[in-house]
Amino acid sequence: MTGSLPRLTRTGPAPRVGIVHLGPGAFFRSFNAIWTEEAMAARGGDWGICAVSLNSPTARDQLGPQGGAYTSVTLAPEGPRHRVIGSVARILVAPENPEAVLEAMTSPEVRIVSLTITEKGYCHEPATGRLRLDHPGIAADLARPASPVTAPGFIVEALARRRLAGIAPFTVLSCDNLPHNGRLVRGVVLDMARARDTGLADWIEAEGRFPSTMVDRITPATTPEAIAALGQAQGYHDPACVTHEPFRQWVIEEDFVGGARPAWEAAGAQVVRDVAPFETMKLRCLNGTHSALAYLGYLAGHETIAEAVSDPPFAAYCRRLWTAEILPTVPQPEGEDLPRYCAALLDRYANAAIRHRTWQIAMDGSQKLPQRLLGPLAEGLGAGRPVPGLTLAVAAWMRYAGGTDEAGRPIDLRDPLANRLRAAWEHGGDTAGRVAGYLALTEVFPAGLARHEGFRQGLTDALEGLMRRGARSMILSLTDP
Repeated sequence: MTGSLPRLTRTGPAPRVGIVHLGPGAFFRSFNAIWTEEAMAARGGDWGICAVSLNSPTARDQLGPQGGAYTSVTLAPEGPRHRVIGSVARILVAPENPEAVLEAMTSPEVRIVSLTITEKGYCHEPATGRLRLDHPGIAADLARPASPVTAPGFIVEALARRRLAGIAPFTVLSCDNLPHNGRLVRGVVLDMARARDTGLADWIEAEGRFPSTMVDRITPATTPEAIAALGQAQGYHDPACVTHEPFRQWVIEEDFVGGARPAWEAAGAQVVRDVAPFETMKLRCLNGTHSALAYLGYLAGHETIAEAVSDPPFAAYCRRLWTAEILPTVPQPEGEDLPRYCAALLDRYANAAIRHRTWQIAMDGSQKLPQRLLGPLAEGLGAGRPVPGLTLAVAAWMRYAGGTDEAGRPIDLRDPLANRLRAAWEHGGDTAGRVAGYLALTEVFPAGLARHEGFRQGLTDALEGLMRRGARSMILSLTDP
């Protein structure tokens, strides 16, 4: 079918590049690129995007023949809506030509370098937020700074070149689901710069800007079926298309070098002085329950989030998590109604048009748990509140990371610590030993939480229950005692 359809191509000129974006995956296409296109349409400006893949050539192979254009498919309950996006002006593959990437980042016309590289792309230790100088990619970049392979390596080398050329630094804009993502990427960049040259680090610290952001739009992985459906509906082939929910929210800290940025607020973004309450709300209320549903739902046989919350105990579990364990740890963001926000989340989860796979959300759990689940869990314990729902979610991650589901089928575990996670399971012996092995992973569990005897015992009991009774039964024991 696709072979007989014409390929989508750009119909007008590409915008001039003002942004280099690292990590042009599905979320970037469903989010950053759309907001930026709308901002240029509303207020103008040369904010075309040079999209840089740090690993795979897939984005270039998909977008390149189309001149950077692609289709945004909004999966609304009443049916899909299609729109061609043209803000991506250029696509590069870093391993093929790192110098071309550095040249783009060093151009004075580029005033923002944005990132959607997932948690592991920052090469940091999640429990501390510090750059891992022993990370193989970071060690390679420190040894050969002119040929970087990591995002911190590219950013620091490009900033070093701008400093040498007398060009102002670009703003570094993290758009990943990490708490205080601006502060995190700032610390990672400064750690790396300081390992190279204290003068460079001092210049970045004084002149650079690293605004925090909160991003929100559920974006499932694009499937062959979605590409085929688009072809049937629109009459062209677009392997770069992206599917997403109707909802979106972008909260951005107003802190840019020279104030230079697209007018994202003209497209509906919230530009604020303090992003922290919004990001805490989103990371804990949305991402926290997403991860909990991913592990427990996968173990119980639910392929998607929509399937999970259509199972009444799982929906009740979400409500209980929000009301009893998560919302007490969330500061009030200006203008937000937190109970209403959580009710809207459940409606979004139930959108059956969004096939957001539990397996996809479960990926890289060792990088996600600290901010999504362990933060509110530790605060609850510290305040003397019971946290059985969050504890069960962490135990479900442990069960999932063991590598087999409740039917004994192997799990395709995708995690930077996959080998160590499996080893902790296989060599732990009994349930208590397995819990001890996981809690010994200092990259995941802060020392104070790992030593908390009540938490350790709660995890052991929850994991034992998951092994004996299964995920759905354990959820029922919480929601219908």
